[in-house]
Amino acid sequence: MVLKTFGWSFAVTALGLVAAVLFGGWTAFGIVAILSILEISLSFDNAVVNAGILKKMNAFWQKIFLTIGILIAVFGMRLVFPVVIVAVSAQLGPIEAVDLALSDKDRYQELVTDAHPAIAAFGGMFLLMIFLDFIFEDREIKWLGWLERPLAKLGKVDMLSVCIALIVLMISAMAFATHAHQHGGAHVDKSSTVLLSGVAGLITYLIVGGLSGFFEDKLEEEEEREHEEEEKAAREGKPRSAVALAGKAAFFMFLYLEVLDASFSFDGVIGAFAITNDIVLMALGLGIGAMYVRSLTVYLVRQGTLDEYVYLEHGAHYAIGALAMILLVTIRYEIHELITGSIGVILIGASFWSSVRRNRRLAAAEGSAGTKTEVSSGV
Repeated sequence: MVLKTFGWSFAVTALGLVAAVLFGGWTAFGIVAILSILEISLSFDNAVVNAGILKKMNAFWQKIFLTIGILIAVFGMRLVFPVVIVAVSAQLGPIEAVDLALSDKDRYQELVTDAHPAIAAFGGMFLLMIFLDFIFEDREIKWLGWLERPLAKLGKVDMLSVCIALIVLMISAMAFATHAHQHGGAHVDKSSTVLLSGVAGLITYLIVGGLSGFFEDKLEEEEEREHEEEEKAAREGKPRSAVALAGKAAFFMFLYLEVLDASFSFDGVIGAFAITNDIVLMALGLGIGAMYVRSLTVYLVRQGTLDEYVYLEHGAHYAIGALAMILLVTIRYEIHELITGSIGVILIGASFWSSVRRNRRLAAAEGSAGTKTEVSSGV
């Protein structure tokens, strides 16, 4: 099971590390290894959240997620995205931006640093909305009940998450964007940029989330109709394809997963510049990490890990909330990637341990109930 799920990740790791040695020697090997670990630690919460969505899709779309999806994740977000940032912020053409990334790495890093406030505002607002919509939903299973119960009651207020997100954006624009960090240690006023980018992130979430919710409902309806069609076809001896029935809904959920992955990638891409400004090494390291995130997502789905460890999804969303706030703070202040990655790992680790303790309590309770039944029946 492990080899089947992580086989491609192992192969890409070997090829990537060999390519790093050939490209820049053992120093490049070390940089790529560090970038891979950084990407995995920063994106573990991404895998948990993605698994919660991917488990609703059939095996065909899970394969699409691991093939076409990984091409989008590696080449789109980890290679093309940094170049697009430079092209847009410096008003350069794509070819000029690539030439700059390869020929003048210091200038390339400066331009990416200058574009960070806009990236942080967009990604921070998108991730913050994910966290708020989760925390305000009344769920049967609660991890931190003392906090989640009152928040679930507040969640009954329409558009509360949008209002809070906009308030956070305004505070960020006033507190952080007026002295946004730029290359060379300078600080400039990026209030208008942060506000515009933050609103764009919010709009993106509402559009993508709205489409996802609509087609998720359609998927459930089609699954019911599919079941009825299969029963009818079985009686007539004409089996039907499940993929054709759920294709449109699964396709839009796939798009939603890709947008989620893109949003989670912001911190990894930006954090990578603290380690290297070499676009080749960056693509190798982040690409290897992205493969493991993809494989881990599928592993969580196929093993039913989220069903067994019920608090994992909670921990991942708390990590998302923390990451969103960190991104907004980094508009003005630099925060080390180790801190960013550690917060997510700690929160998810705590939720995993809480799930283990819950399972032990349930097992002990069932064992005690079984013993009492045997005694009362005279066994």
